[in-house]
Amino acid sequence: MNKTVNNKAWFLVLPMLVLVAFSAVIPLMTVVNYSVQDTFGNNEFFWAGTDWFIQTLESDRFWDALGRNLLFSFIILAIEVPLGIFIALNMPKKGLGVPVCLVLMSLPLLIPWNVVGTIWQIFGRVDIGLLGYTLEAIGIDYNYVRDPLDAWVTLVVMDVWHWTSLVVLLCYAGLVSIPEAYYQAAKIDGASRWSVFRYIELPKMKRVLLIAVLLRFMDSFMVYTEPFVVTGGGPGNSTTFLSIDLVKMAVGQFDLGPAAAMSIIYFLIILLLSWIFYTVMTSSDAQN
Repeated sequence: MNKTVNNKAWFLVLPMLVLVAFSAVIPLMTVVNYSVQDTFGNNEFFWAGTDWFIQTLESDRFWDALGRNLLFSFIILAIEVPLGIFIALNMPKKGLGVPVCLVLMSLPLLIPWNVVGTIWQIFGRVDIGLLGYTLEAIGIDYNYVRDPLDAWVTLVVMDVWHWTSLVVLLCYAGLVSIPEAYYQAAKIDGASRWSVFRYIELPKMKRVLLIAVLLRFMDSFMVYTEPFVVTGGGPGNSTTFLSIDLVKMAVGQFDLGPAAAMSIIYFLIILLLSWIFYTVMTSSDAQN
């Protein structure tokens, strides 16, 4: 007896496919179209082929911005992942402290990116900002609009304050799924705190850590709003990441061809690095 296959469910997916086509596929094709053409205005385009891609890859400006992106993402992951695990391990698992901690951890995630940038821009000012004024008062020379190191420290601390909560919540979700019997068996065996973390808690957090690492890498590598609001890419070009440089090229200079080529290269780099992260972490999980 042949089983009848009902394909009417595809009609329920069709509106989402149309929405994705207009919001993602069509703009992407437009960017690809600009990346292989040149224009002198009046909607007159000329075939440029791979010229813009070659120009981008041979540009020191591109590689400098890429280096800043990689350094920023590395610093963010090196701080937020261990810190998020540490906080999640010390959060209560039962009682009234659980909802309180969860709400406190969720609050920074509810603040829009541009508001976060504005808060830290004011917070770090040496004339009216609490942080900048306090550091100046105790004799620390701090000025994020003048010193590149201060600008980097401000952006890193701002990102850690804003996004560590995401890692905490993901890790906490993995921890609360561990049965209590595991801890009781470890206590009976006389396992140390490190052994409990190494052989019970960490394996349970591996999948959520994979999600956390991927999300935080992609977000930090594509960061734009916060550093643009706080430093505008300065002082000089010290905090000009690829996203900021791309906007300056496309909107400020109106070089649509080079900007489109850079955005495609940018997109491919994100896909490649995310795939590497995913492959390394999943292969490690499979071996264990």
